Amino acid sequence: MTLSPMLPLALLIPIGVILLGFVIWQILRHRGTPLALDWLARLALVALVLLLSIRPAIAGSDPGSTSEGGLEVYFVVDTTSSMAAEDYETAPRLDGVKADIGGIARSLSGAEFSLITFDSSAVQRMPLSGDVTALRSAVTAITQEVTAYSSGSSIDEPIELVTRILTEAGEDNPDRPKIIYYFGDGEQTADAEPESFESLAPLVTGGAVLGYGTDEGGRMLTFDGYNDEQSAPGYIIDYSASPPTDAISRIDETRLGTIADQLGVEYLHRTPGAPLEPLVAGIDVAAPSLDSEPAGAAVELYWWVAIPIALLLIRELLGTATALGELRQPTLARPRREKSK
Repeated sequence: MTLSPMLPLALLIPIGVILLGFVIWQILRHRGTPLALDWLARLALVALVLLLSIRPAIAGSDPGSTSEGGLEVYFVVDTTSSMAAEDYETAPRLDGVKADIGGIARSLSGAEFSLITFDSSAVQRMPLSGDVTALRSAVTAITQEVTAYSSGSSIDEPIELVTRILTEAGEDNPDRPKIIYYFGDGEQTADAEPESFESLAPLVTGGAVLGYGTDEGGRMLTFDGYNDEQSAPGYIIDYSASPPTDAISRIDETRLGTIADQLGVEYLHRTPGAPLEPLVAGIDVAAPSLDSEPAGAAVELYWWVAIPIALLLIRELLGTATALGELRQPTLARPRREKSK
C-alpha cells in the first residue's frame, strides 16, 4: 500500500482533525434526535473525503531485471554569464553549444540523452530519454544565468549532481555505455581552486570536453530573465576598471584540457562550421534489449472511495432540497370587515 497525499500531511492532518472534531461535537449535541443521524452520515462523508485525499494505492510490481545495451549520452552545459560572450565569431558562445548538441544528437540517433546545466548551481533540465523532440525543446530553452544573480562561476559546479546521476544510472543499467560531453569556456572566477573531475572517470566510457571562446575574448550580454521587448539590451560592465568598461571574457583552454584529462576524454576547441565527426568518432549506438516484463502500474484505490462519497453527497442534496421545499411564506389572515352600524 502506498499513499500520495493531495496536500502536504502537515496541512491535511490539522484540517482533518478540525473537521472531524466539529462533526463529532454536532453528533453529541443532537444525540437522541433525528438530526444525530444526519450528522453521523456527515461524519462518514468527512472520513471518506479525508481517505480520498491521501490517495491510497496498491504498489505496482517491480521489473524482473534491467535493460542491456543502448547508449546513454549526458550533456553538461556551462550557462554562466561568460557563455554569453560574443566571440563565437559574432554570436554568443551558447549558440555554438546549442548547434553542437543538435549535431551530436543527430549523429547518435537511437541513443538516450540527458541535459544538465550549471551556473551558481547545477540542474538536470531533462532526465534520460530517447525523445529527441524533448531534447531539442530543452536545448532551445537554455539561457545564460540572470546577470543580477551572478556571483562568480566555478567550472566544477556540476560534479556532485553528475556523480549522483551517473551512479544511479550505473546501478539501474550497469551494461549500458555512458558518454559525457562537457560544454564550457573554462573561465574560473570563483576564488577557490576547482575540484577534480577524476571521480567521474570510472562512471563514463567516453565523450569529450568542448571549449568555446577565443583568447581575445568578447563582451558578455546582460540577461534579466525575461529577454522580451521590455528587456534593455546591454553588456556586463567591469566596475573594477577605472573608468568602468565592458567586461571581457576569455577562454581558458588550460583548465578545459585539465578537465578532459581528469575525465579521460579528448578536449576539442569548437568554432563555427567545425566538423562534427571528431565529436562522435568511435561511438557505437546499440539498440537496448529488455530481458524482463516492464514494471506493473500501481492500482489506485481512491476511485472506490469516491462512490460512497457521491452517494452521501446525493443524500445531502436531497435533504437540502426537501428542506427548501418545506419553507413556506406565512399566510396573512384576511382582515375582518366591520359591520356597519
